[in-house]
Amino acid sequence: MNRKRGELYRDAEQGKIAGVCAGIADYFGWETWLVRILVVSGVLFGMPFLILGYVAAWFILDKKPEKTMSGNHEQGESQYARHRQPGKENGDVSNESIKVKARIWQAGEPPKQALYDIRRKFRSLEGKVQAMEQYVTSAEFTVSREINKL
Repeated sequence: MNRKRGELYRDAEQGKIAGVCAGIADYFGWETWLVRILVVSGVLFGMPFLILGYVAAWFILDKKPEKTMSGNHEQGESQYARHRQPGKENGDVSNESIKVKARIWQAGEPPKQALYDIRRKFRSLEGKVQAMEQYVTSAEFTVSREINKL
């Protein structure tokens, strides 16, 4: 698993207490439940310094920054977007990332679920391409292009 690791953050959104275990799991690419079990079993089996380490990590680690969408998508909306079918915006899955896990302790989706999500993503993208093709081949696009040439 040659994955480039980012920074270590607390993931308070995914965490139960402070998000330390969720942040560690995200950093190493593991499932959150596995890190929680390791920490709890470590404390129960005679490693109470893990409690001090958890509290220290709670205060030392920064919260995970929230992902924001780029301004290009919101500001530079193309003309064909106005002609899309209603209700497409609610189920937009084209920007989702799909991680497939190879082993049970790794973070991600089982292969069967990932295949389902990829199929759903391609259907969404195909709908967008069809809407774009429909607009580009319409008379309205031709008239708009001729007006812009003036």
